[in-house]
Amino acid sequence: MRWALNRLALAITSMVALAFLVPLAVATRQIAYDRAISDARQQATSMVTVLGVDSDLVSLTNAVASTAAGSAGNLAVHLPGIEPIGASHLSDATVRRAAQDRRAATADSAGGVAYLQPTVLTDGRTVVVEVFIPEADTRRGVGTAWLYLGALAVVLVGGSILFADRLGSQLVRATRGLAAASRRLGGGELNERITPIGPSELRDAATAFNGMADDLRRLLDRERELAADLSHRLRTPLTGLRLDVEAMPPGPIAERMRQACDLLDEELEAIITGARLGSIEKRGSQQCDLVEVLADRLAFWSVLAEDQERPWEVVGGNEPVMIPMSAADVILVVDALLGNVFSHTPDGTAFRVSVSASGLLVDDAGPGIPDPETAVRRGVSGAGSTGLGLDIVRRTAETVRGQLVIDRSPLGGARIGFLLHAPVLEPADQRRRR
Repeated sequence: MRWALNRLALAITSMVALAFLVPLAVATRQIAYDRAISDARQQATSMVTVLGVDSDLVSLTNAVASTAAGSAGNLAVHLPGIEPIGASHLSDATVRRAAQDRRAATADSAGGVAYLQPTVLTDGRTVVVEVFIPEADTRRGVGTAWLYLGALAVVLVGGSILFADRLGSQLVRATRGLAAASRRLGGGELNERITPIGPSELRDAATAFNGMADDLRRLLDRERELAADLSHRLRTPLTGLRLDVEAMPPGPIAERMRQACDLLDEELEAIITGARLGSIEKRGSQQCDLVEVLADRLAFWSVLAEDQERPWEVVGGNEPVMIPMSAADVILVVDALLGNVFSHTPDGTAFRVSVSASGLLVDDAGPGIPDPETAVRRGVSGAGSTGLGLDIVRRTAETVRGQLVIDRSPLGGARIGFLLHAPVLEPADQRRRR
């Protein structure tokens, strides 16, 4: 935008400058020519005055030599029947034509122009006074005038471009500020506001942006309060479920139910706490170990895997993998990936979990996912699923600039991955069974 305004100012100012300077340049040259002719006319008139007083040849010769043009060899007096007094630059025919016409005229000559002034003496003879004007005299001062006019044009064009650049910088600064504020608001900084500056249209856009940000903040606040209220309402049925679990006889099923109740209670607490915080506050400096969370969740899912006679293995996990997410979010991701295997593959289907600094992969030997795009659409994923689990994984991955991967597994089924950066490698020497 700024460069476009500069080019526009350059084009317009240049056109205006040319429209004025070209006629001025022509007029300057004409003025210099007219000034030279006027000087020649004055010298010719002075000689005519001398001829009216005394037409003696000696007096005329002295008079011609005493003038500036005569001393420079540029003045001549043509008397009938004798040689011209002084230096003549014209042919005899031209001089005779001027004497016959008996009126002042100019005639072109080699190296300049001559001014002819006829006059009639008291004895009836016609005398022609010739003043030669060199070409340099007809252009005296023209080059300097053109130089000043060119400098004036450069100053005008430069000043116009500078003014347009300053105006463009204000427009660009206001536009960039609005764009930057929009990006920060889209990144989750709900307190972002912008000071309206620039032209009225940009100020209106900034005011509308601030109003939109306020409405968005109020809408998200209501959504968080609603999520917190709904989560709080689930406490009552969860309490009843916990009492029923406590009344169950000891055993693997009762222990798994207690772990599920504890996890559900933690999730509800995390939802209530997180819903009352903004997106920036929730992100903060949260960090957890993916390997540690995976080990805890595999301890839970391994019981169900044994009941369904599913062989499984873990690849990697020898070193901690720290990711910028809360433990609750990582638990949601791990449970969604593992739960997908148990929900959509028959009993006895093997699966493999791969963990590394790049993320988490879950491979199974089931039927696979024929349409990966439909699998992450809520309510239309098919196979009796709502698509909510994989959508949670996708949205969670996007918060840390990662991605959800759905592909064909080396085991023959589906591969679903939560990747942070590069694709996960599977070195065989790091495999271990649990």
